[in-house]
Amino acid sequence: MVGTAHTQIMGVVNVTPDSFSDGGRWLDTDVAVARGQELAAQGAQIVDVGGESTRPGSTRPPEQEEAERVLPVVSALAQQGYAVSVDTMRAGVAEAALRAGAVLVNDVSGGLGDARMGPMIAETGARYVVMHWRGLLSDASATHHYDDVVGEVCAELSARVEELVGQGVRTEQLVLDPGFGFSKDAGHNWTLLAGLDRVVALGLPVLVGTSRKRFLGRLPTRPGEDPAEGAEPTPPEQRDAATAATSLLAAQAGAWAVRVHEVPPTRDALAVWQLTQGAAR
Repeated sequence: MVGTAHTQIMGVVNVTPDSFSDGGRWLDTDVAVARGQELAAQGAQIVDVGGESTRPGSTRPPEQEEAERVLPVVSALAQQGYAVSVDTMRAGVAEAALRAGAVLVNDVSGGLGDARMGPMIAETGARYVVMHWRGLLSDASATHHYDDVVGEVCAELSARVEELVGQGVRTEQLVLDPGFGFSKDAGHNWTLLAGLDRVVALGLPVLVGTSRKRFLGRLPTRPGEDPAEGAEPTPPEQRDAATAATSLLAAQAGAWAVRVHEVPPTRDALAVWQLTQGAAR
């Protein structure tokens, strides 16, 4: 594995009442700001603030409500010197967050959710995460077929990059995200993780977001066992050890950053690997 010793950690602050992992916990502005400070103190180089849940079956908030959730948090953290990204599919929310001090837009739709996004990113020059996306989660049941999940994700991400560049976005603004858990079942996710080096080989920075995803909640209880697909998954908050393992694999594949809900397990996993790599050299 090639890997990088400098994979960054992006810590998640969900300013939503209905996130799959921590719904409602950080909804209050002051609590969300304190959480962002805590994530940074624990080792997150970027704090990712989002005001819309992307869990299956979630209802989209009105744009104004999403903005009212995230902008005070983005502004407060940016004013304190933290690097902040905004997790949104809406160009209006993204542009307002950039004005408030965000340095990166993290768009799970890769620009497909709002036709205004690409031109806005081109105009502002902001860094932009392009995630692999095949539609809103409410429609995801019809989008799970892949003949070659890694090849198709790479091809579809490349097509999005080409489209965005055609809208005036510079390639150096772009970060790719293969979209773990979005329009993909557990088998697709494991295959994509195993083939992550092919996504990295596209030549742009890669953000990996496996944190607390459902496929990490159905692990074998003993070595050699197959995951019990019919079993009830473990609760999201019990998936942080598995998240740290996937973060390490992502770093070894050359990921630019990993997006996590809890920083210390991933921070320590990456530190162990980096120290081992240094000792070997």
